[in-house]
Amino acid sequence: MQMQQHNRRGGVRMPSTEALRGFEAAARLGSFERAARELSLTASAIRKRINSLEELVGAELFDRRSNAIVLTAAGQQYLDSVKPILHMLIALPSFAQPAETTAKLRITATPTFGRQLLASNLQAFMNRYPHIDVELVVVPPVFDYPSTNADVEIRAGDVDAHGGVPLTHDVAMPMASPLFLKTAAPLHTPSQLQHVPLMRTALEPWQPWFEAALLDWPEPQKGPKFQDLGLIYEAALKGHGVALCRLGLVCDWLRSGALQPLFSVFSRPKNQYYALINTNSDEARQFVHWLQALCSEQSLLGQELAQQTLCRPHGLAIHAD
Repeated sequence: MQMQQHNRRGGVRMPSTEALRGFEAAARLGSFERAARELSLTASAIRKRINSLEELVGAELFDRRSNAIVLTAAGQQYLDSVKPILHMLIALPSFAQPAETTAKLRITATPTFGRQLLASNLQAFMNRYPHIDVELVVVPPVFDYPSTNADVEIRAGDVDAHGGVPLTHDVAMPMASPLFLKTAAPLHTPSQLQHVPLMRTALEPWQPWFEAALLDWPEPQKGPKFQDLGLIYEAALKGHGVALCRLGLVCDWLRSGALQPLFSVFSRPKNQYYALINTNSDEARQFVHWLQALCSEQSLLGQELAQQTLCRPHGLAIHAD
């Protein structure tokens, strides 16, 4: 039989692209339900589209059986006619629009790492990889925070326990601002820290540094306490006391003299920064590789700046393992 596309007024009526796609999918998959899943529609929507086509062409396109649908002779003829049209329509977007070249990368980091390292250096990464669009999300300042399902998670904690990629091998030293040092008791030896306020945080305990300085002291129980490394550094900048600072995170302040190391003794924090890569993409690996190089560079720079400030020829050398 010959099919004609018509309406009651006698004019030619064109089928919609959506109806043609639904018809082709149903014919290819042999099921309205499977066609609906492929096109993210309901089976009812597919049936309505097929019904509209059958009304348009004036013939049944499917033989609807109890457990399957089968193309009728008219349906097969119609399918042979519309396949080339659909192929042409599918090819149009790649002809009319350039291919998407931007890759999106979602990064999570704790506030201090995000502010001190990423925010001030991220433009260098984007200049190097202009096709990567980076979104930086700050998470609570706790060690080994719960998974965020970001493409890359930057954490501080036990890298061995989580199978991450090590980023830092940083060292920490007591530092204070020139404002504080003008009014504080003399600080020529580590033991003189007993006379000044020590700022505290569970994220950076003093005990490892006390041991490195050969001080048999317990963890301080007095002095300002914070839940974020960045707040400790900010308080030290304002002259509120002595903070235990990681050299790789305070390079800018060491360079400007806003923070000054007090002694050449250092400790290496147990908890270091590491990265978890949650996606198998070149972009994520490129970012982590770039970040490893940045962290290493900042750590070495911090050590050089601290030694320049101390200027103690017989002081304990600061070095990375």
